[in-house]
Amino acid sequence: MPQALIRLLNELGAEATEETLRPALIHASVLSEHPDLESNERLEFLGDSVLELAVAEYLYTVYPDKDEGSLSKMRGVVVSRPALAETASVLDVGSHIRLGRGEEQSGGRARSSILAAAFEAIIGVVFLHWGYGVARDFVVRLMGDAIAKVGEVRSEDYKSLLQELGHRRFRAVPVYRLMESEGPEHRKVFTVEADLGGIQVLGRGRSKKEAEQAAAKRLYLRLEGDDEEGSV
Repeated sequence: MPQALIRLLNELGAEATEETLRPALIHASVLSEHPDLESNERLEFLGDSVLELAVAEYLYTVYPDKDEGSLSKMRGVVVSRPALAETASVLDVGSHIRLGRGEEQSGGRARSSILAAAFEAIIGVVFLHWGYGVARDFVVRLMGDAIAKVGEVRSEDYKSLLQELGHRRFRAVPVYRLMESEGPEHRKVFTVEADLGGIQVLGRGRSKKEAEQAAAKRLYLRLEGDDEEGSV
């Protein structure tokens, strides 16, 4: 069991033990070998809701000048799978998840979906045993830096958001290439390709800067699993 996790919960006033937290670390793949166990999927469902509320409450309180749309975008970045998986990695959650043999052999301990789900399940356990106040403080303590970084970036600045995502997930920066400019001088349309992690998308705009933002937005949303189908 991650000792850093237990220490943090104890600092927050929760008398956490390995036994209490163990249900959050049982992946569904192990059930075929141990049918007597219960997976962490129900806890993940609960923890996801608590996480959304905790982050929403924090953003609402800390950023009184942000409108509903901006707060929603900020929350989406903070609770995204890559962000949750990174937090789980910092806590060394992957080393303690119970996996089936197949999932273990295929590298499941490092898979972002499994790490993020386990982290949400841990939040679910914290909520069940020690209530919303401790769960909220737990989320804020672990994700406060990520929230602050998002707060420093204008929510509509997808180039900045994509750069942050690239550093977090790929340890790389996005590359933009001008692919085409067409039309008369006063009505030019620029097409720019954004490339990050081997994934390329196109964006168009009335200026090169606008096209880069459009490409950055589409690539960011694709990497976060919320691509706008058919948009360029």
